[in-house]
Amino acid sequence: MAAKDRDRFSTATRIRLLGEQTAARVYRSQSRRQARRSRLTGRAAFLVLVVCTLVVALAYPMRQYVSQRADIAEQERRMEEARERVAGLRDEKARLQDDQYVRRLAREHLHYVMPGETAYTMIDPDAEERRRDDEGAADRPWYSNVWDGVDHADRPAGQ
Repeated sequence: MAAKDRDRFSTATRIRLLGEQTAARVYRSQSRRQARRSRLTGRAAFLVLVVCTLVVALAYPMRQYVSQRADIAEQERRMEEARERVAGLRDEKARLQDDQYVRRLAREHLHYVMPGETAYTMIDPDAEERRRDDEGAADRPWYSNVWDGVDHADRPAGQ
């Protein structure tokens, strides 16, 4: 019986040994897979870190670049407007060198007349009504007249 127990024991020992070896192989293959996964995960994490760093590092300069390009475009637009204004002023200066143009401006804006001409003044038909509204304006302080003007400014004509 001792031999029989020894055989059974040895078979049990063999099965146990075989199970341990199988478990070791499975463990090794799992640890290799995990090692590969962890290396890929570490590489991926490093890649993500590098990409994020690049994005953060380039975001501010890109924003500055776009902002400066917009400022340059605005300044170029202003420069073009200034050129147009200067050209208009040069044209006006050239026109003011003409005596006929100056005389016409004096007649229109300053109501000048040439010697021998007769000046006519047209009376506004609504002027009498406005004068009645302003009666006594000379007797009041100037600031009262100003405030009355402000009060009447937003009223429609005829009220």
